[in-house]
Amino acid sequence: MNLNASNSFIVRLKLKHDTALLSQVMTVIANCGASLGAMDIIRFEEGKSIRDLTLYAQDADHMESIVAALNAIPEVHVVHYSDRTFLMHIGGKICIKSKVPIKNRDDLSMAYTPGVARVCMAIHEDPKRAYNLTIKRNMVAVVTDGTAVLGLGDIGPLGALPVMEGKAMLFKDFADVDAFPICLDTKDVEEIIATVKRIAPVFGGINLEDISSPRCFEIEARLKKELDIPVFHDDQHGTAIVFTAGLINALKIVKKPIADLKVVVSGVGAAGVACTKMLLNLGVKNIIGCDRKGAICKSRHDLDAVKQNFLEMTNPNDESGSISEVMRGADVFVGLSAPNLLSVDDVRAMAKDPIVFAMANPTPEIMPELARDYVAIMATGRSDYPNQINNVLAFPGIFRGALDVRARDINEAMKLAAAHAIANVIEPENLNPDYIIPSVFDTRVVVAVAEAVKKAAIETGVAEKPGN
Repeated sequence: MNLNASNSFIVRLKLKHDTALLSQVMTVIANCGASLGAMDIIRFEEGKSIRDLTLYAQDADHMESIVAALNAIPEVHVVHYSDRTFLMHIGGKICIKSKVPIKNRDDLSMAYTPGVARVCMAIHEDPKRAYNLTIKRNMVAVVTDGTAVLGLGDIGPLGALPVMEGKAMLFKDFADVDAFPICLDTKDVEEIIATVKRIAPVFGGINLEDISSPRCFEIEARLKKELDIPVFHDDQHGTAIVFTAGLINALKIVKKPIADLKVVVSGVGAAGVACTKMLLNLGVKNIIGCDRKGAICKSRHDLDAVKQNFLEMTNPNDESGSISEVMRGADVFVGLSAPNLLSVDDVRAMAKDPIVFAMANPTPEIMPELARDYVAIMATGRSDYPNQINNVLAFPGIFRGALDVRARDINEAMKLAAAHAIANVIEPENLNPDYIIPSVFDTRVVVAVAEAVKKAAIETGVAEKPGN
């Protein structure tokens, strides 16, 4: 059972102060398949105790069934219950705070009128001074249209807002980068590009998020070309960077040369294309992409422009057929597609010591329990299994480094440098099949990624100033 904090809740019970009754409550919780995290006595009232129980469930329906079971116990009354995830989101998760206090007339005259006029004119005369005199130097826009949110699909800009707030929190907490959610009420490519360009003066970088494919490719490409600040579509490149880091370390364990690998990529959307480009930059020669109809190959006449471009980079032996057919003899599987896509037989047909990155969320292409006896290394996108491929390992440090050197772009060299930096956080002596990716809470990661990104930016000539 997948019990975790995201499906936890607090239930307030009013019950007779009796050890046997409390024991019955615990038994009901266990029989429901829930887990008790904490139990707090709030107060005593008319010979009864008021208690708050923190419970971990599988999903919202499971929560409801647990509450119903508790309410059915004689002499136990459920006063109310609260979903802890919803409690965290009440009023939003971020806010804006002033960095300097305004306590008196002098403070006001410097922060605002009349003193601010001199600062305005200084920036007007030399626009680059905005990096030193405004929030621009450390501010990123997290931009979405809400069309590809998590595994939820097109839920619109308002539905996407909690995710963008969360992204802003991660920027701040992990890398001290200020970020603000921008949720656009349009799906039109030209309107999105125009809007981002118009708000760009405030920001030192643009993080595109949860924009559906193939529109995301054009939006990112155009903005990268038309803006002088870094533009980074995290669903593409963040995933690709962290996956590449994991693969670098996995190959150290199985000791397979990069140039000899056969890699099958399932899913040729935004993340699949980005992962493939990273693999090519890493030195992989033989990559076969698959969609719902099987291998992307020359005999296919139904390929759109994105898949046609993908084919031009991949499948050097022009393999065709279903994913099960092209999986035979593969060294690496990269899943960015759909749940339960692979069978045990598919994995068993791979080459010796296969590496499986099953990154579909929340349910991977094959569950680790099914694959573990047949693979050398297994990774997923989930936090409840080893080797989670989580973008938070990449984007905070990437933007920290890019902002520090005032980079105009986040180029391929910077992305590859970030992947190697993440991989190298794990010391060789600590590397093992269940530990190819560092924890998202490993404080060394952001520092290592930022330094690697700064160095690569300077070496490739996209940095406007030396690193801090």
